[in-house]
Amino acid sequence: MLERWTLDEGAHAGSEHLDREYVAAYDQKSGADPLDDLALLRRHGVDHTSTLVDLGAGTGRFALAIAPHCHRVIAVDVSPAMLDFLRNRISEAALGNVECVEAGFLSYQHAGAPADAVYSRNALHHLPDFWKAIALDRIAQMLRIGGVLRLRDLIYDFRPAEAEGVISRWLDGAVTDPTVGYTRDDLVEHVRTEHSTFRWLLEPMIDAAGFDIVEADFDRSVYGRYICIKR
Repeated sequence: MLERWTLDEGAHAGSEHLDREYVAAYDQKSGADPLDDLALLRRHGVDHTSTLVDLGAGTGRFALAIAPHCHRVIAVDVSPAMLDFLRNRISEAALGNVECVEAGFLSYQHAGAPADAVYSRNALHHLPDFWKAIALDRIAQMLRIGGVLRLRDLIYDFRPAEAEGVISRWLDGAVTDPTVGYTRDDLVEHVRTEHSTFRWLLEPMIDAAGFDIVEADFDRSVYGRYICIKR
């Protein structure tokens, strides 16, 4: 896959994610609580024997939370700044089972036994749809049969004719303080320049990659959450 026609994921990750000053405040801004996803994956069989790959791991909040419950956790991200921050956290927590890999959906090469689970939160939308389909196929290849994909992202659960109303309501709910969340300008930038797709386009990609969607729910028709099992 590492040919000249392959997408440069670092160039599509958002320049802010490569900025060390931004990374230092990222956890508070993102507001990501890992506990619900941790409990969900444990209900779907993730335990002390499991290998989990966290694609788009960022500062590693989820990877660190699930590490005590897994045999092996591989935290994958295209941002050197994010991974440096995460390595410091791993050292402080004295966790010996978390590996950091500088790579993305299209370049990560899984080694060892097939993964039991893959986790990805708010990262797949950095890829245009052609590359999303390839990324999902690559995720399926790294998972064992029966393995679980927990996918969370900004995904549009509405028809094109509804876009103006749904997006306007979403923007109206943005925070005003950029240190505690995403502002209206942040959300506008996401819609305009990133690659969130419609639910009715993404779900056939998931199916084509070899997954059964066993759980799906949406918040405000914008935030999608999936549990998918590899066939």
